[in-house]
Formats: sequence, structure tokens, C-alpha cells
Amino acid sequence: MRVEASRLIRRNPVHMAADRSRVVTRLFVPGQEGFDHQGSRSSAVLQRLLALPDDEVDQSYEDVIARFNGRHRALADTFLHHADELSDRLDPGSELSPIRRLLLGATFTSEYAIEGAALCNPSMVLHPDQSRVSQGDVRFVMSVRGIGEGHISSIGFRTGTVTGSGDVDFDATPAFATTGHRDTAILESDTLRAELSRLDGDGDDADYVLDHLGPRFTHAEMEGRLRLLEGRVATRSQAGRTVGLIREIAERSYTVRFESGTPLCERVLLPAMRAEIGGMEDGRFVRFTETDSTITYYATYTAYDGSNICQQLLETKDFVTFISSPMVGSAATNKGLALFPRRIDDRFAALSRCDRESNTIAFSRGPRRWEEALPCQVPTESWEMIQLGNCGSPIETDSGWLVLTHGVGPMRTYNIGAILLDLDDPTQIIGRLREPLLSPSHDEQDGYVPNVVYSCGALLHAGTLVIPYGVGDSAIGVATVPVDELLATLTTSSA
Repeated sequence: MRVEASRLIRRNPVHMAADRSRVVTRLFVPGQEGFDHQGSRSSAVLQRLLALPDDEVDQSYEDVIARFNGRHRALADTFLHHADELSDRLDPGSELSPIRRLLLGATFTSEYAIEGAALCNPSMVLHPDQSRVSQGDVRFVMSVRGIGEGHISSIGFRTGTVTGSGDVDFDATPAFATTGHRDTAILESDTLRAELSRLDGDGDDADYVLDHLGPRFTHAEMEGRLRLLEGRVATRSQAGRTVGLIREIAERSYTVRFESGTPLCERVLLPAMRAEIGGMEDGRFVRFTETDSTITYYATYTAYDGSNICQQLLETKDFVTFISSPMVGSAATNKGLALFPRRIDDRFAALSRCDRESNTIAFSRGPRRWEEALPCQVPTESWEMIQLGNCGSPIETDSGWLVLTHGVGPMRTYNIGAILLDLDDPTQIIGRLREPLLSPSHDEQDGYVPNVVYSCGALLHAGTLVIPYGVGDSAIGVATVPVDELLATLTTSSA
């Protein structure tokens, strides 16, 4: 007999809407907006600014400050940094007055509304700082996907508390949105070799570079070997292609650091390399516990360049410093990879949808290379007939791995379901819902993408499963369910 799982769900009546006032600054270069294929108009703009009389410069900058100073942290520093980007276009030895230099930076700065179009696809994990929390409560970090102009996605954060009774309280959204400082990251030979193989870029030329660098190396060390290879094109006809591929893959490894004093929910991860220039989509965060009990927060996300996708891995201990690196291998070739929160049989494990329509299980010695996926769940019900996927990392219970799934059915409706996997062999399903746990209600049908409820990760606390979910790719809702009742329904429904 089937049990109606949806009766267990309790929706929070308040939805978190996109906040169009959350803006960040970006360097703005006239003529390089993406649609204009001619050269930059920067020199002409610069000459017009240099020709302005001093009183007009003063008045214009006063206007800028009056309108924008309360919208950004350290705005003058941003202007000075952007002014430095134009220094190569100034005559040697020329000096600008402090105000004219600031106006120059402001002229080449624009605002970007990170949630200007939508807010969706959240995942929720325990906050790394559980101090000053009332007994029985826990603090959480919720990642969000903000969508702005051009459908470009970024990863932002909200924080709050789940009480012992399962109530969810969000902290106030801060006044500012702040981006971090990008830097290089340590590269791994194993990851580079695997991606080169997929792109048919392995061989003698790749070996010439990587055999001399060891298992881990810096961008500077890599560049030294690449320059040597570039000097041997006379005898290595494919050297130029190999150099280009290695640099392209290496660019996908980078670090972003935020000022530790900024509130966590103020921090925003924007696209920082070519492979993700079209967006950073659907971060699936997980609090990963190693065998020595150390905690690392990982997040898989989809990098989109406007035409192609690839999987990236974020790694952080404190949500201050983030390392992004490529996830490679045949099991990481599609959207929706989600890590298990601990090793299984001394291996990393992940949910994968590498065939684009079913849930599979992959194992690996490390979190970045995923070569093989094993069958797990295929679509069987009408509401999941188009495709299946996960709604975030599995949650460990005494009964098994609880996995929230998404199923796509008629009218491209996205529903959230659930399965239960064996703790020791997660390829084995020991419980499943035959009907959705959560479907778009009548007042959740409309949105940026209609008929969608979608989550990237839930949180279990004190017997309550807290499920943040995107509503029509436009807003975020929260639903809760008693986990024991859900587990009982899973095993009953699968019988």
C-alpha cells in the first residue's frame, strides 16, 4: 500500500525573494560589453574625462559619492583600483589630481545586481561557528544561486538558526555584497592528466611538461615548463595546442579570499575564469568529515561558459578562503554531482548523473577525479519520466543514506522525491517514495522557470529534516519533515 508522503511536509509560509538592491562593482570597459566586436572605446572616454574642467570633475565626483557610497564597502578603493587598470593609456609622467583619478575609476566602474533576475537552488549545512547558540539550536549556512543580468549565476550565502523544534530563523541580510580577491591555487598533475586525456591532449608533449613537475606544483612552476615547450615547436608540431590546453585546464584552479571581518552572508563568489564566465550554478555544499575527524566544506557546482558546462569543486574550512578546482573523469561530465559527507570503505563517494537521466554512484580516492559510475536509480514513475537527479548530498541516518532526488515529468515539472540507500553499499536502494515528497503547489507554479521546486541540499537537526528549495527559479522556500516518519514512509512505499 502506498503512503502519501506529501502529507508529512510542512511549508514555511514565508518565501525569501531575490533582493535587487544587492549589488557588487565590476570593471566596466566601454566597447567590451560582449556584443561589440570592435575595439575598446577606453582611450576616447579617457581623453574626454581628461578634458573636463576641474570644477566639473569635482561636481561629478560629489554626485557619484552621494548616490553610491552607501551601496558598497570601500568604494573609493575600488575606484582607485579600476583607475590603475587605465594607467597604460595615460601619457608617461602624467599625474592626475586625486579627485580626477577617483572619477576616472568611477567612469570605468559599473554595478551588477547579483540577484537582479532570480534567487534559487539553495543548499544548507551546519555553520562552522556554533558558539553563542541557544541549547538545542544550531546555526546554518545556506548557499544560494543568484541570477543577474544575462542569466549569469553567482554563489551567495545566507545564515540563520534551526531551533530544536525545527523552526527556521534567518539572519537579516547585510547592507553590502562583497566579492573576494582572486589568486592562483596549487595544481595537481593527476587532475591535469585526466582532463588532457579527455580532450585528446595527452602524449609526449604533455609528459614533457608534467613529468618534471611532480604530483603538485604552482602556476609559476608550470609556466616555466610551458615556456620550454614553446621553444621546441620545431620538433613538436602539437606543442602549441598542448600548451593552450594545459593553460586552459590550469586556469580552472584558483583561490578566492575574503576579508575575515566581513559578514559571511555578505560574501559573493562571482565567475572568475573563462570556463564559468556564463555562471556558477547550483552549488551543492556538504560538511565532509575525514577519517581523522577534521572537517572540510566541499561544494560541487556547474561552471558554464555560455556554451559548455564542466564540474568544479569548491573547498573551504571557514567560508573565508575558497579553493576552486576542476572535477574530471567520465562520472563528472554532467551536472549534479553531489559528494557523500564521509568516506565509504576508505573512498570518496558521490551521486552522479553522468548519463543525463538517472542517479548513479561513483567512487574515487580523491574528491576531484571520478572515472566510473555504477547504476543506482532509473526513472520509473510518471513524475520522474524525463530525468532523475539528486537534490544535494546524502544524509546519513541509522537506517541508511537518505537522498533527496529531483524528478522531471509532464510539462517539465520538477518534483522532489526521496530514496534510502544502504550505508555500506550505496548502489543498493533499500527504500524509495513512489510519489513526490514535494511538488509545486498552486501558488508555486509561476516564476522565472515555471513549475519547479528544486533543492541543492537539506539539513537534518533534532529529528527534523529542513529542506530549502527554489520556487520557480525565482525565490526560496523552506519545508520541514519529521525524519523518522519520512524513513518509515520510504520503507513502506518501496514494499
